[in-house]
Amino acid sequence: MADRYYCEEPIQGTSATLSGNEAHHLLHVMRAQPGLELVLFDGQGGEYEAKVDRCQRSTVEVAVGEHRDIERELPFTLTLAVGTTTTDRQRWLVEKAVELGVTRLVPLQTTNGVDNKKTSKIDRYIIEASKQCGRNRLMQLAPPCEWDTLVKQNPSERRLFAHPGGIPLNQIDHRPTTDLTLAIGPIGGFTDQEAVAAKDAGWTVVDLGSRLLRVETAAIALVAAATIS
Repeated sequence: MADRYYCEEPIQGTSATLSGNEAHHLLHVMRAQPGLELVLFDGQGGEYEAKVDRCQRSTVEVAVGEHRDIERELPFTLTLAVGTTTTDRQRWLVEKAVELGVTRLVPLQTTNGVDNKKTSKIDRYIIEASKQCGRNRLMQLAPPCEWDTLVKQNPSERRLFAHPGGIPLNQIDHRPTTDLTLAIGPIGGFTDQEAVAAKDAGWTVVDLGSRLLRVETAAIALVAAATIS
């Protein structure tokens, strides 16, 4: 199977130019030569058969072939809001969220959240995970959102948040055509006041069990339970 590469610019016509990380990988890791077959996607949907046409110093010219209307998305929109966590755990969380089909990732600002503003590499993590798992649409990274703001949004969606005392994780109702928002608090979880605000706004409480989970573990457990039947 040909390796997958991401094109930053929308693909139009019969040629495209790869630059930055993608070109560097082709030029210096793969030692690409004209004629090398690859799969190209631009995050707009579907993928393209392609071949390396010309290798330059820092860019790679690619001949674009047939477009294949292949999608590997969930049949509904899935938003995952996660309390801020440490930088060293961001990459793992982003990778697994992409693999499980999360549509939009929202950094959540809460009372117990840590101040982590180092998000410059997240876009790259999303691209790399998409290349690996075969998604042709990039997971969206939303701006940070206050919990008090999020709980009031999208009242017509199913909205679940993790907090002690809710329904067990293995009893989540699967509705594969209904848009869904999931929320996980930061280290230390949601405060009781934050939980009350969500309940009053119509959110469903999900109990993740008696063991203390890391933020990223809790997030992926909830996504998997809500999407994999």
